[in-house]
Amino acid sequence: GWLLARQTGAAFTELVIPLDLPGTKAQILAHSPSGRVPAVMDDDLTVWDSLAIAEYLHERYPDAGLWPEEPAARARARAVSAEMHAGFPVLRERLPMDLKRPRGPQDGAPGPDLAAEIERVLAIWSDCRERFGGGGDFLFGGFSAADAFYAPVVTRFVTYAIPLPERAAAYRDSVMAWPAMGDWIAAAQEEPWEIDPSKLQSA
Repeated sequence: GWLLARQTGAAFTELVIPLDLPGTKAQILAHSPSGRVPAVMDDDLTVWDSLAIAEYLHERYPDAGLWPEEPAARARARAVSAEMHAGFPVLRERLPMDLKRPRGPQDGAPGPDLAAEIERVLAIWSDCRERFGGGGDFLFGGFSAADAFYAPVVTRFVTYAIPLPERAAAYRDSVMAWPAMGDWIAAAQEEPWEIDPSKLQSA
C-alpha cells in the first residue's frame, strides 16, 4: 500500500501501527474495519485490502501508471497481482519478510513445496517481462502496481540469498534500485521493533 501511494506522487501521511502487541488489534480497528492493514483513509472514506487500494488509487490518480494502459497488459497485471495477493502460502511462511535479518540463506534445502512456489514466481516474472516488459526494467515496462505486489517477494529473495537466473536477477535489482523501494526499506530498518522468531510460523 505504501509503494502504491508513493507511485501516485500525492502527498500522504503514514500511520505506523506496530504488530503483535497487546493494543495492536484495537489500534488497527480504529482505522480499518477489517482489522487488517494496509488501509488508505481519504477524508471520510476508508479503503482496505491491497487490491482495492490499487484500484482506488488508480481511479484517483489515472496518470500515475499504476496499471498498464494496454488492455491485455492491464488484465495480466491484475491477474498476477491477484495471484500474489491470495497465494504463495509456503513462501510467506518459510521466507518471512524481515528487512533487518542479515542476508544469507536459511539452513537446509528449501523443500519441493517452497521450490515450486519460487519457480512459479519466476515463471510469472519471465512471462510478464517477455510479453509486456519491453518498454522498461519492470514487469510491464514502467513501474506498476504489479511490481508493488511483488516487491515483498523481491526483498525475501534478497534477504535469504535465493539464487535467481540472470533475467530474474536483473528484475530483482531494478526493483531494489527503485528510489521508493530504498525509502521503504530504510524506514523499516529504522523501526525499533523486532520480529519474534516464535511467531514466524504465522507470518
